[in-house]
Amino acid sequence: MTFIPPGEWLTRHELLCPEKIALIDDKTGTSVTYRSLNLRARTLAAYLQQNFHLQQGERVAVLAFNAPEYLDALFACILLGAILVPLNWRLTVHELNMILNDCQPVLLLHDATHETLVDHLQNTCPTRSLLAFQHFPGEQAQLAQQLRPFSTKDGEEPALILYTSGTTGIPKGVVLSQRMLTWNALNTQISWGLQENDIAPTFAPFFHAGGLNVLTTPLFQLGGTIILLPDSAPQTILSAIERLRCTVVFAVPTIFQRMLEHASFGRTDFSSVRFFIAGGSPCPLPLIAGYAERGLGFRQGYGLTEVGVNCFSLAPEYAFSKAGSVGHPIIHSHARIVDEFDQDVAAGEIGELVLAGPHVCSGYWQQPEATTEAYRAGWWHTGDQARCDAEGFYYIVGRKKDMFISGGENIYPAEVEGVIITHPKVLEVAVIPQPDARWGEVGLAVVVPRIPGSLSSEEILDFCADKLARYKLPRAVHFTEVLPRNMMGKILKAELAREFQHMS
Repeated sequence: MTFIPPGEWLTRHELLCPEKIALIDDKTGTSVTYRSLNLRARTLAAYLQQNFHLQQGERVAVLAFNAPEYLDALFACILLGAILVPLNWRLTVHELNMILNDCQPVLLLHDATHETLVDHLQNTCPTRSLLAFQHFPGEQAQLAQQLRPFSTKDGEEPALILYTSGTTGIPKGVVLSQRMLTWNALNTQISWGLQENDIAPTFAPFFHAGGLNVLTTPLFQLGGTIILLPDSAPQTILSAIERLRCTVVFAVPTIFQRMLEHASFGRTDFSSVRFFIAGGSPCPLPLIAGYAERGLGFRQGYGLTEVGVNCFSLAPEYAFSKAGSVGHPIIHSHARIVDEFDQDVAAGEIGELVLAGPHVCSGYWQQPEATTEAYRAGWWHTGDQARCDAEGFYYIVGRKKDMFISGGENIYPAEVEGVIITHPKVLEVAVIPQPDARWGEVGLAVVVPRIPGSLSSEEILDFCADKLARYKLPRAVHFTEVLPRNMMGKILKAELAREFQHMS
């Protein structure tokens, strides 16, 4: 059977629904049909082939904010079998140089906003060629017809390299094949119930897996509509939902909380929304309840760059009865929880979550040892600690690397955080280890109260006393106004650890 690569999705939809709106750029008000989006991608692919002699397997880096041209570049590279490498524009020149030296791109694409940063990179780590978004060829039917797309039998050719955050050492490039993108899209559509008439806003940056692979590529395969928003401000999202009749909306809980607290939330028309999708961190019950008052439900899930961002799904009807769960594995995925010897643990016991299926990545770019360590006997070891209850609902307990040992007992911060966050006066919480002369390490709970000054350490510890074993209880509580987070809303615990390293 011949594999249909993602580069051909737009061609198929041009035949099936040529005038349907595929993309709306809310910043400019521009709407792009599937016919136009396909022509743009194929024109750019032919242009790169003829003017830059771009070959299959060569890397193309891109440094830009989300824009239609970004998606043109994605599909153009896929059509040529080239590999797109989205760059995090928040990184320093030094950090970007590490990535560029690692992937060795032959071409760097960029928007006008990042032109100065590109100049700095060219001085320190020159790329063979540059091409600005404003110089893309646009729609040229005659040029597009000259395209010679690559062909594939199984889709194993890499399509993307997404670099991990690299909190320790040099970041690793996760290689996502065309096969992986396809199965991530299929899994999402089936397991989350996406429809071809769905309309979804996208504001997560494309250098994150969540920006491209939660809803963007799945909906393009399905024939839906993606709306590019200029930012993730609550008013921007709420306005787009109402004006453009969005049907599914993905965000991290932090953004949903800001939307809930915004003055426009109570008067926004949500009648078009079928459900919200929360990911990246656990969704607090008060947040779920706040949306439920407007008749709005959350579908929650779990995933990571290496195995696809949509690996589990928890239906809205279980939001309260299975609070804290990520649900069940998606349809074309296998999940196990194993001990340190890769043997299955008993129901209810904690172990490492491992996943298998066609949605698993191809490994780490030029790091065979790291790939072998993570991908063993057909199972990808996620590094996340999890448990599964008697009904088959999975719970993420915490990162294997986040676990610390106190008096010989394993402590999983996510488990402790999951209890503290249910306190009605708590908005956010992070638990980190602190050195202790007696126990080795103890937990420090860093708490953001809903109302500053409304909580005491004693209230938090008393609240946890009958919900957690004594050895799991934090030994101290610190109150703050905000927790450091990355662009996807994940708490940067390394920053917290540095900030509180003087405490003991």
